[in-house]
Amino acid sequence: MENSLATLLLLVLFLSPSLHDLPLTADAISGCGDHCRSMNDCEGKLICIHGECGDDPDIGSDKCGGGDDDDEGEHRSNCRANGTKDCGDGSYETYTCSPPVTSETRATLTVNSFEDGGDGGGPSECDGVYHSDDDKVVALSTGWYEGGSRCGKMIRITQNGKSVEAMVVDECDSMQGCDQEHAGLPPCKNNIVDGSPAVWDALGLAQDEGEVPVTWTMA
Repeated sequence: MENSLATLLLLVLFLSPSLHDLPLTADAISGCGDHCRSMNDCEGKLICIHGECGDDPDIGSDKCGGGDDDDEGEHRSNCRANGTKDCGDGSYETYTCSPPVTSETRATLTVNSFEDGGDGGGPSECDGVYHSDDDKVVALSTGWYEGGSRCGKMIRITQNGKSVEAMVVDECDSMQGCDQEHAGLPPCKNNIVDGSPAVWDALGLAQDEGEVPVTWTMA
């Protein structure tokens, strides 16, 4: 009898799935290093990266790195303004960097016409040509533009459950501005995805909103 019970117990243990493989319930909240499938699965300021909850590099949280919650203000992104640009209507911070790119990089979507005579001034930096408002194209802040290394590459932009893929064709200059070359516009912030009207239309957004929070990643 004892041998039968022992055999049954071993069989149950062998066939049982590990807790890590069990699906998360709808209201599950996971901590550092725990399994996740979406941003909502992670507690507090943690985000879901490659299936595990971890610190958000965009805001510099350091909960999983051993930092003290009381010192959270000291653990922020290393991207700092490196100067200012004085324009007629005020002074603007300038950046050579942007927050780290993750699977869900937080950004601000702005609208820009890449056509001749549009908002962007001259032709696109990547290919030296203008692009129709019907083309799904974007400009990225200087840090994300990476000196043109992302030119011609596709990124996926997500807002409120809708996504669109767009091609990188230009830099949203975070260092220079307020001149004819930049159509009189001030330097871009370091977290800008400047999208064509076609990008906004694909996301179902009204262009007169001006700025909308989004996430993006490489497609």
